[in-house]
Amino acid sequence: MAFGSIISSPRANLSLQQALELANLYLENARKAVDPNVALVLCHDTEVSISQVKKAAKHIDDKPVREGIATVYVGLGKLLESQGQRHEAQAFYKKSEKWG
Repeated sequence: MAFGSIISSPRANLSLQQALELANLYLENARKAVDPNVALVLCHDTEVSISQVKKAAKHIDDKPVREGIATVYVGLGKLLESQGQRHEAQAFYKKSEKWG
């Protein structure tokens, strides 16, 4: 992994909207992935991106961002449920309720 030690993650430079967009792109690609392992990696990337949004959104009252977070969590839940991972899906559904 060449980038890990040379270049810091540019993810920290993203605005809330950009980080939310990135999470949605990961989720969209996870839905399209044919290989379930690739889908799970993309789900993980989605969760990492939404984590960044969550941390910043705790300190602001931005309804569209909060709804966006909830939507991503529901999307992750649906995708994981469709892959037979009901327990993980339920965890994301529960997280969505805190933000919606």
